[in-house]
Amino acid sequence: MQAARWGLWPLGWIAGVSLQLQQAHTLAPAWQAAAACAGLVAVTWAWRRAARRFAWLLGVLGCALLGWASTDARAVHRLAQALPPALEGQDVRVTGTVASLPTEGAAGTRFVLEVEQAAWRGAVVALPPALAVGWYHGWDGDGTGPPADLRAGQRWQLEVRLKAPHGTINPHGFDLELWMFEQGLRASASVRTSAANRLLGERSCCLVQRARQSIRAAIERRVPDRTVAGVLAALVVGDQAAIDREDWELFRATGVAHLMSISGLHVTMFAWLAGGMAGWLWRRWPAAMHRVPAPLAARWGGLAAAAGYALLAGWGVPAQRTVWMIAAVVALRTVGWQWPQLLVLLAAGTVVVVADPWAMLQPGFWLSFVAVGMLVSSEAAWQPVLRAEGWRARFAATLRAGLRTQLVASIGLTPLAMVFFQQVSIVGFLANLVAIPLVTLVITPLAMLGVLLPWLWSLGAACVQGLMAALGAMAMAPWAVWTAAAAPAWAAAAGLAGGALLVLPLPWRLRLAGVPLLLPLLLPPPDHPVPGTYDVVAADIGQGTAVLVRTAGHLLLYDAGPVYSLEADAGHRVLLPLLRARGERQVDLLMLSHRDSDHTGGAASVMARLPVRSLASSLEPQHPLLQRGVSHTPCRRGQRWEWDGVRFDVLHPSDGEPTSKANHLSCVLKVTAVDGTTLLLTGDIESPQESALVVRDGAALASDVLVVPHHGSRTSSTAGFIEAVHPRVAVVQAAYRSRYGHPAPDVVQRYEDRGIAVVRSDRCGAWLWRSGTDVGGVCARLAMARYWHHRLQSGPQAEESPWPSTSR
Repeated sequence: MQAARWGLWPLGWIAGVSLQLQQAHTLAPAWQAAAACAGLVAVTWAWRRAARRFAWLLGVLGCALLGWASTDARAVHRLAQALPPALEGQDVRVTGTVASLPTEGAAGTRFVLEVEQAAWRGAVVALPPALAVGWYHGWDGDGTGPPADLRAGQRWQLEVRLKAPHGTINPHGFDLELWMFEQGLRASASVRTSAANRLLGERSCCLVQRARQSIRAAIERRVPDRTVAGVLAALVVGDQAAIDREDWELFRATGVAHLMSISGLHVTMFAWLAGGMAGWLWRRWPAAMHRVPAPLAARWGGLAAAAGYALLAGWGVPAQRTVWMIAAVVALRTVGWQWPQLLVLLAAGTVVVVADPWAMLQPGFWLSFVAVGMLVSSEAAWQPVLRAEGWRARFAATLRAGLRTQLVASIGLTPLAMVFFQQVSIVGFLANLVAIPLVTLVITPLAMLGVLLPWLWSLGAACVQGLMAALGAMAMAPWAVWTAAAAPAWAAAAGLAGGALLVLPLPWRLRLAGVPLLLPLLLPPPDHPVPGTYDVVAADIGQGTAVLVRTAGHLLLYDAGPVYSLEADAGHRVLLPLLRARGERQVDLLMLSHRDSDHTGGAASVMARLPVRSLASSLEPQHPLLQRGVSHTPCRRGQRWEWDGVRFDVLHPSDGEPTSKANHLSCVLKVTAVDGTTLLLTGDIESPQESALVVRDGAALASDVLVVPHHGSRTSSTAGFIEAVHPRVAVVQAAYRSRYGHPAPDVVQRYEDRGIAVVRSDRCGAWLWRSGTDVGGVCARLAMARYWHHRLQSGPQAEESPWPSTSR
């Protein structure tokens, strides 16, 4: 009992780190020092007076203070490495070393550059120690791109344009700023076309990254199928970027994504094989046997092999967790201690958190440790295998134990999958029964041995192709994936408790109590507006427009945001995760205001992955989006319909509208709640269209919320139009450091001079509002603020974005 209490000390550290990760700001060094001193005193007193009844509790509190203080101090240090504001958007000459495995894509190559020195306007300047660099071909692939032989360890002089970490902030969306903060990347950069760009040589550093790149290149040469080669590269060197987006979606839909990169199972298997080989060799070396027993040598040999494999695979959280677990077991066995396996798992988790506190904010951290914890708790299922006599009995017992273990893992991980991803694979149990033995016992060994015998990669590729064909067939089932809205906190807590009850070794009556606890997580109550009202979400999608309007029973999506690059668009990166988190299963009407790519760029992704019942637009009849079989109605002034007591009126364009550009034909939509609360969506109309609307509609244009025309461009927002609409809030959807200078400062001033609040997506993130409530709405960037988020500096807009994508 006493040992178990002392084992809770690491939980205190984890709790202190968890508390620090919720802060919007770091605290002053004096607070950190005071907490560290208090924590040391508490831990020291508890250790010396271990026999006291509540000494262990004081130890937990002391560890919590130490965990909080150390994380806050490290955060302050990392924040101090930020890019100087004066250098943002500037072209700087940088000398540095390629320090990561370069990731190649259709648009170009991305890599991490360790900075040695930098110069701006002839003077030496200080930059963050590492930059996330993109070296792109150009939008149409005709620009000056990176050399084909870009490799880790090369020293380069590059002309780059710098940018502070700034991503899109949407509810339940990917947090690029957190990811860059955790990786220690305090700025990004895009390589400019310049005669100054040149290779300076190669360094002897980055040996691991160079080895990873060489192995990946060898796999790609041997295996012509890019999809299959990507899977093999992910299994050998942990290059998850080698797997295409569509393939990751297949793996997630079938619940096998955890197998398609370096997992704890792979590292453990490698350690077991290496340890067995080390022990076999050690027994044939009598002199060594006299100094170190063979079992001990085998354990340490297996640990060294596991650590080497994890480093070669990129040192991800699953690999870290496994290495630290193996290290804990080996160290305990070496000194003769016997710790419970769950306590060993807790110690390994604490080591990971000490090394990287921000790993706790990644889903993989929790999925990895919870999965191992469940497997440990189901260890009793494997006892009959040890007692079975004869190969047939042992095979049958192994099959039963494997089925039970997989069932426990599938049930136990379902709540976490719903909390993190709002979806769970229904076919995952069956898919894993096929994939786990095939990937773990066949494909991964072939992929690893292929480093020595490259012809084995061809055999591994054939196995991967067969597996993907089987997974594709499973994913075709209409019920393959269960999705639901992001559950409220109470439902998530109940679901996690329910999952724990179902898998813990408890009486069945207690286990069955977990079923009703799971239901609110699997079937969360819808948070839809009441009839006669509507919700608005102006998504943070960078330079473009995308607005969700939700009534009690219908969903309208006005525009679908931009294309970010040759490989990504707002539909896939932002809108689909947002719609899934909100529990939306279809779009009743997709209205595309006009054909510009910053308004239609994400439409194809949305239409491919979510049912769209109807489409309205000003697109020309031959446009590709109109050839997808969705019922289409051209936008025309005078169109009107009502959903759940909310009225929708199309105000523009009129029949025979004269135009010289697509902006002039933008669909203008007015939404009116039963209480008269109004929203006006304007697309990219310009001053002539604004004047025509004022003449035709006059006072009827008045609205509570206006999505500002043309992202705040000087072509729009004329004084007469603003006076006619006179909104209380003007929402500007534009990119951070928009290359077009949106919103123009004088346009913003025009609104503010009339007492109109201006909400900008680059400063607000997604903007959420429910009609009939405070029209100020909610800014996601403020509501979700954490200390690693970018704090915008006041000053003029940049003329051009240094990064081709404002979202990840």
